[in-house]
Amino acid sequence: MLEVLVSAVAGVVLGLSLAAPPGPMNAVIAEESVLRGWRSGFFAGLGAMTADACFFVLALAGVVAVVRDAPLVRGLMVGVGGLLMLYFAYGAAKDATATFTADAVEEDAKGFRKAFALAITNPYQIIWWLTAGVGLLDPGRFGALAGLPGELAVTTGGPVIVASFFAGIALWITGFPAALVAAGKRVDSFAPAVAYLSAGVLALAGAAFVYDAATTLA
Repeated sequence: MLEVLVSAVAGVVLGLSLAAPPGPMNAVIAEESVLRGWRSGFFAGLGAMTADACFFVLALAGVVAVVRDAPLVRGLMVGVGGLLMLYFAYGAAKDATATFTADAVEEDAKGFRKAFALAITNPYQIIWWLTAGVGLLDPGRFGALAGLPGELAVTTGGPVIVASFFAGIALWITGFPAALVAAGKRVDSFAPAVAYLSAGVLALAGAAFVYDAATTLA
């Protein structure tokens, strides 16, 4: 029972290691959260999580590894992802001063599609699946809490660690938008500032991706 708990905690940590680091995906979630509310931020996170579910299925099928061995495919994906980030950076900067009157469901769908499109073309999420993701899917056991009494171990490749991995992502995409919305209610200028910051992150990442693609394909 204790080993199951340790494996579950390890899965949550793995999920957070993918979802929590600053970057383009969290920039989109932040923008949607402060401009349109928790629901839109959550749906944006759900779009990214759906892309990870797709990568999970592709990793099980062995398809993800193709990107590692095909520089042309990787270069094209990086280029498409970079152009999308630049486009969404422009949209984020424009949204910072916009007045929103669209239907909430339509805005939720927009955030979901935006995050999904960015995540599914993001080669660095594929790299995560080729590294940490391999450890998640590969059946086995490895020691945890080394040096302490007992023989606690994390079991990989099983339903517990996989389910807790996605639970970790769900925890982030629920709590991160909630924290941003709560902060935004206390600071009137918070939403535009976050939107402009998100635009900057997306623009820098997009430019880096386009440059990476150009050098890879050249």
